[in-house]
Amino acid sequence: MPIRNSVAATLAAIAIAIPAARAATSLSEAGGRYTISQAGSSIRFSIGKTGGGSLDGAFARFSGNIRVDNASADRSEVNITIMPASVGTGQGRIDAFLRSDAVFDAANDPEIRFRSTSVRRTGETSATITGNLTARGKTMPEKFQAELKSFRGGTITFRVTGKVLRSRYGMDVGTPIYSNVVEFDMTLSGRRG
Repeated sequence: MPIRNSVAATLAAIAIAIPAARAATSLSEAGGRYTISQAGSSIRFSIGKTGGGSLDGAFARFSGNIRVDNASADRSEVNITIMPASVGTGQGRIDAFLRSDAVFDAANDPEIRFRSTSVRRTGETSATITGNLTARGKTMPEKFQAELKSFRGGTITFRVTGKVLRSRYGMDVGTPIYSNVVEFDMTLSGRRG
């Protein structure tokens, strides 16, 4: 149901490409390639429920990289891969259901991938990242918002948010009791290298 973590990766790229003026760092200082680290990063999601409340979870395993072009943000790139078998909601029965062929089909589709196609600055420390999200054999364009949170010592951190329609990936089981909209809230931290 709630798999649009690759979106996070896309937003990460934008956030990285935004460390301009007010971030007390120049774009040329932040330019380079970053490896996303699970330490300091998180990919969380939330799906609303009819009558209130939500199903909240996170992915424990993911990898990726961000390339920040110091001359032009629109040439920056973001690639992220999420392992849906690592989904966790704190409820074992729900986790097993999410991993099953009814939702992620993690046994047959062990990766969710996001590859950016464009990064567009929207402010001094913000950007919109557009790219292709692939889950369960379906690839669709998705868009995320990224905000640079910090850049120091060769490490960059940004917050990435976005909404993905799970029905586009054949994961709409449980609608309308559970919303078709998956909301992502990610913290992505990358180390230059």
